[in-house]
This record gives sequence, structure tokens and C-alpha cells, in this order.
Amino acid sequence: MAEPEDDSQAHPSDGEKLDETDEDDSVEVSPTEETRKSVEEGEKEALEARQAMEERARAMQASLLALVDRVEAVKSEHDKLDSENKFLQSYIGELMSTSKIISTGAAKGKGKGGRSK
Repeated sequence: MAEPEDDSQAHPSDGEKLDETDEDDSVEVSPTEETRKSVEEGEKEALEARQAMEERARAMQASLLALVDRVEAVKSEHDKLDSENKFLQSYIGELMSTSKIISTGAAKGKGKGGRSK
């Protein structure tokens, strides 16, 4: 009767074979573990992409603010130059009017002076 005990030890039961199979499966990567790893990698890549986009967005916002500041400075300079231009046009117009009056008056004075002699 000792032989049946030895026989059972020499040939494991189906349950024991199942345990050995489970150990072999743990060494190999199961499909669900591969899926989990690929999901984690995808999430990591998505997080990195999001961070890169946020950094790019911040850089673009800073660039936009610099452009807005530049536009405001140019607009201010334009307004200043426009005001100066209007002043100069007015000044030149007044000089032209004054010179016409003077030249008309001088021409009349010369004409009268020439006739009186």
C-alpha cells in the first residue's frame, strides 16, 4: 500500500498540474497586464503631450502679450506723430496765408509807390 502513496507523489494530481501552469503563466505577461501597461504608457504619453501643449500655450501667450504691448506703443507713437503733423499743417497753412497777405500788400504798395512818383 505504500506504492499508491509513492505513485501519487510521482505523478501529481490535476490540481497540482494546474498550480504549475499558474506559476508558468505568472512568468509570461498576460494579455490583461499588457493592456494595462499599454494604457499606462498611453496615459503617460498623453500627460507629456498635454504638458508640452501647455508650455507652448504659455509661450504663445507671452508672445501675444509682447505683440499687444508693441501694437500699443506703435499706436501711441502714431497718435503723437499724427498730432504733430496736424500742428505742422496748420502752421504751414498760416504761414502761407500770411505770406500771401504780405506779398499782396507789398505788390499793392509797390504799385502805389510807383504811381506816386
